[in-house]
Amino acid sequence: MAKIDDEIKSGFANDQHRFVTNLVFTAKWVHNAFVEDLKPFGISPQQYNILRILKSMGDWVRMSEVKDGLTEKSPNTTRLADKLIHKGFIERKASDTDRRVVYVRISKEGEALFDEINQKESVIQKALNHNLSAEDARYVSDVLDKFRG
Repeated sequence: MAKIDDEIKSGFANDQHRFVTNLVFTAKWVHNAFVEDLKPFGISPQQYNILRILKSMGDWVRMSEVKDGLTEKSPNTTRLADKLIHKGFIERKASDTDRRVVYVRISKEGEALFDEINQKESVIQKALNHNLSAEDARYVSDVLDKFRG
């Protein structure tokens, strides 16, 4: 596996600079791999994230709760949800008491798609399985939490 020093053909001011550069580079690598893994399913990472949230929440939830749970905050959550509705992966209904409130839930088709995506061994999953132990993953996660303060 290539080290960040080999990937980025420049020097680093110090180890902290190397860490941040590596963090940004790796985040982009993960994002690009995720995009490629989702291409055959015709959805974006943001749409997958909506399905993930709805799958974990079960029944009808306010759209505002979905927005709060997104890993990548986006002002166009409604547009992303509309695309999933159009594809039949989620359902929407308006509140009986407040027209401004919209509820959504994952459909049976959406659950099937979510499960199919998660059964496929992705590039990211392969990297995790072959390159990191559970202890490594826990340590790096703890370091990232510490970094964010």
